[in-house]
Amino acid sequence: MDLKQLRYFRMVAEEQQVTKAAKRLHMAQPPLSQQIKLMEEELNLKLFDRQGRKLELTKAGEILYEKGGRLLTEFEETLVEVRETSEGMRGKMHIGSTKSCFSYLSTAMNIFKTQHPNMRYQLREGDTYFLEECIKNREIELAIVRMPMQSEEFNILKLPSEPYVLVAPESWNVVSSKGNTVKFEELHDMPLMLLHRISGRGQFELIIEECRDHGIEPNITCECPDATMLLSLVASGVGATIVPESTLKAFAFKNIKSYQLDKASVKAESAVIWQKDRYLTKASQRLIQTFEDQFCFV
Repeated sequence: MDLKQLRYFRMVAEEQQVTKAAKRLHMAQPPLSQQIKLMEEELNLKLFDRQGRKLELTKAGEILYEKGGRLLTEFEETLVEVRETSEGMRGKMHIGSTKSCFSYLSTAMNIFKTQHPNMRYQLREGDTYFLEECIKNREIELAIVRMPMQSEEFNILKLPSEPYVLVAPESWNVVSSKGNTVKFEELHDMPLMLLHRISGRGQFELIIEECRDHGIEPNITCECPDATMLLSLVASGVGATIVPESTLKAFAFKNIKSYQLDKASVKAESAVIWQKDRYLTKASQRLIQTFEDQFCFV
């Protein structure tokens, strides 16, 4: 069995039909069927069961599909590593970012693009949980996320902490006893829309706990993992939100006003993360260094 056969097998498994797989591989159906037959003969077992017009993996086929995928990924990463020993920095970078961290990414990419003009980028957006899964599945190499994180599978470069701010419709008469600073008790009964992860503990829980520490039970009217959706709702007058201060630097919205939160102890923490014990392309290593040079002064 060789890597080409393994790729053929995985394509058939994904398409569940030899005909469709052959079209995607730009080859005729009979040679593809023959390759699958040779694999089954070599292993002396069936990799597929026919269910009507579909081919479904057997238990043995499922194992080969999963572990074969890892082998192919590791082989491709090895080729990248070998090429990078002699080639300059070029190609495509696969990066992720939460929207509330996007100002950090845009700043770093602006510097990085000037230094390495031949690079191209594929960006993935989502909350921290989603981006962790993208890294684990090798869809991206690194991501800029909001803390906290539950997984210990990642290397972490912490970025500067920052305050959370209240963002409300400009038309609202938000009572502020200290200029642009609002006390927590002034949030009582205010309809709040908060960032909430798809899974796991995150900013939502931190804000709730901070409000309770100041003696108020927040009136949560909306939960959403997307910062721009929340800010858009604020601009429409639906409610107020609490987001990291830098989020407002990344996205421009009219009809909103931000306020500092008086005596808030909670801080918004962010970090660049990448998987432990996995080869990082030179480009990703350099981008991480750019983050460190730009934001980490200690």
